[in-house]
Amino acid sequence: MDVLDAEFIAGATSLEHLPPPIFAEVAFAGRSNVGKSSLINSLLQRKKLVRTSSAPGCTRAINIFRVRLRTDDTEAHLDLVDLPGYGYAQRSKAERKSWGPLIEGFLEQRPGLRGAVVIVDIRRGVEPDDVQLVQFLESIDVAPILVATKIDKLPASKRKPALAALRRQVDHPVTSYSAVSGEGRDLLWKQLLRVSSIEEAAATS
Repeated sequence: MDVLDAEFIAGATSLEHLPPPIFAEVAFAGRSNVGKSSLINSLLQRKKLVRTSSAPGCTRAINIFRVRLRTDDTEAHLDLVDLPGYGYAQRSKAERKSWGPLIEGFLEQRPGLRGAVVIVDIRRGVEPDDVQLVQFLESIDVAPILVATKIDKLPASKRKPALAALRRQVDHPVTSYSAVSGEGRDLLWKQLLRVSSIEEAAATS
């Protein structure tokens, strides 16, 4: 699978200001500062397409990035949706109240949505907000894909035990990912293509 092109399409702080979906969409969600933007940039093999920041809570809008792919000699398009980070205590109460409905509204109402990547920091583990998000996704029949980022921050001897602990917490498969080394990139792409039905389309074309 090759990423032929990737570009920013739209960003909005309200659902009605987003363009209607044209292609399958996969959302990316996670607590603030789990490395969501770095993960998306790594997936797309772009350094600065998605804005990254050392300050938690940088993403305050829903941002859509369109990707043109080639898989098995077949081209396809997929939209990756960067959702605002959640759980950042230093935001105002008004902001936290508005972002919760924004994220939930997109996940529940967006007709093009095919799956959602739930990102956790391998060092912090699964927190209550993450569990609630996974349960919410399952309740609305949106496929959750669990990803543990920053795996390179742990010594090799601690990675498998940490992943095993995460899997027990959520009772769900968890893919380890490093935006530094690219570990997990191919596996995550396979999951994205499968949930978006691009893999099946390529196999039958």
